[in-house]
Amino acid sequence: MFETLGFEDTTARAVSVLFALGIGVLFGGLAQLTRFCFRRAVVGEDRQQAAGVWAMALAVAVLGTQAAAAQGWINFSEHRLLVADLPLAAVVIGGLMFGAGMVLTRGCVSRLMVLTGSGNLRALFVVVTFAIVAHATLKGVLAPLRIWIGSLTIPVGDYASLATLPGGALIVAGLISVAAVAIAARSGSHPLTLIGGAAIGALVPLAWVGTGYVLFDEFDPIAMESLSFTAPSAETLFYTLASSAVPAGFGSGLIGGVLIGALFAALISGNFQWQSFESPRQTGRYLGGAVLMGIGGVLAGGCTVGAGLAGIPTLSLAALLALVSIAAGAVAANAWLNAVFSGSDAPQATPAIQPAE
Repeated sequence: MFETLGFEDTTARAVSVLFALGIGVLFGGLAQLTRFCFRRAVVGEDRQQAAGVWAMALAVAVLGTQAAAAQGWINFSEHRLLVADLPLAAVVIGGLMFGAGMVLTRGCVSRLMVLTGSGNLRALFVVVTFAIVAHATLKGVLAPLRIWIGSLTIPVGDYASLATLPGGALIVAGLISVAAVAIAARSGSHPLTLIGGAAIGALVPLAWVGTGYVLFDEFDPIAMESLSFTAPSAETLFYTLASSAVPAGFGSGLIGGVLIGALFAALISGNFQWQSFESPRQTGRYLGGAVLMGIGGVLAGGCTVGAGLAGIPTLSLAALLALVSIAAGAVAANAWLNAVFSGSDAPQATPAIQPAE
């Protein structure tokens, strides 16, 4: 469709950067105002309210994505999340690692990206470390480990998609959305916050359609992408270090937009505040969590947004398995941390567990 839009002096890739920038600004602002975070939805003190916001976003993302697929605008048949050979070991191990990491850092990557824009230097430290480790896992010294674990697959054939379940894609999508809306309705969250969550969810199909249909150029095709933070973080790191040799892509625009949107929302709401670490122990815990998330996000095929919020709407079995594994890893790590800090030999002051958020 891109060639019919009248762009003569630019490319689909260049326009995708600006498109991603806009998507990122909206996500960053909305996520800052709603405190959108999967970790909070799983183990946070206000998990019921946080789960409601996240579920509302998922409901809209699933319905919008599958509606676009039904219209023929996008097609996930060749998407990496729907490969016939499921990398079971990578998805489960990666998910568990990511879940544990986000508990150690007190925030999933999307939340930490937003917090970076609001002046949180702990979050910035995690985001940069996460990007370095993710890039090392994708293309660097950890790539052989990723390839080896990823080679442990099981054949699932057509069952890689939940659309093979009775009723087909639209029925499955409807059931997921109804369940998600029910969670949101019972969460006790403020209606405006739920509306904000719904708006975040709408960005998922908007990005899929934008990159997979509107900006599709058969002479110079770009990848069909949506909200994600693992590969885009690595891409942005590489672009930052070598922009004269590597052009910006959708991922770089998305990350930049999230930081700008979060900064703007924090400033206008009066929530911008410089924050940093309070002890070496806290720094070490955040470092360990960032490393776990960097490796885990790549192995699992994405973070809570890439594999979860944007992945599940594709009706991918791998995406569902990744999100369940992330949640399991978070619950296990949270239980371990609680046991450690409730022990008799734990220090009286515990600045190391100060939330990133």
